[in-house]
Amino acid sequence: GGTNLQALLDALRDSPVARIDRVVSNRADAAALARAGRATVRTIVLANPDDPAEIVAAVGHARLVVLAGYLKRIPAAAVARLKWRVINIHPALLPAFGGPGMYGLRVHEAVLASGAAIIAQWPVPVRRDDTPATLAARVLEVEHRLLPLVVEELARRGVPPEPVKLSFEEKGIHD
Repeated sequence: GGTNLQALLDALRDSPVARIDRVVSNRADAAALARAGRATVRTIVLANPDDPAEIVAAVGHARLVVLAGYLKRIPAAAVARLKWRVINIHPALLPAFGGPGMYGLRVHEAVLASGAAIIAQWPVPVRRDDTPATLAARVLEVEHRLLPLVVEELARRGVPPEPVKLSFEEKGIHD
């Protein structure tokens, strides 16, 4: 657990424009909290993750809120207050593979319901001999490369008042 956070910690360690200010979790036993602690990043465990005000307070004035493995539905009122500062990872191309049951552990429900925009994506081919585990491993590898690029680019540009489509040289996995 916490591998997307670790990818961000590693990639942004020496970034001149982006840093991880805090890690917020709804679970005291989340692996991301241990990873954050080892990197001396402040951690917050939400007492009531269904309370929009608590979520917004925990986020504070962070310019960007990255849902990298947060597995609890974010209340719509919190999403509305945070606006376009929230970004999330979806392990499949949208909109083709979105919808009920298709967004990994239901974490993406609030994001999809909010009408969130796709800001970046790279394809990962499905091979004939793939199992769910082999495909998931390749998708995760791409997530670990693309998410830090997106975060750093948004930090460089500043989070826009409306979503933008970012374009990066495709570094997906090819056959």
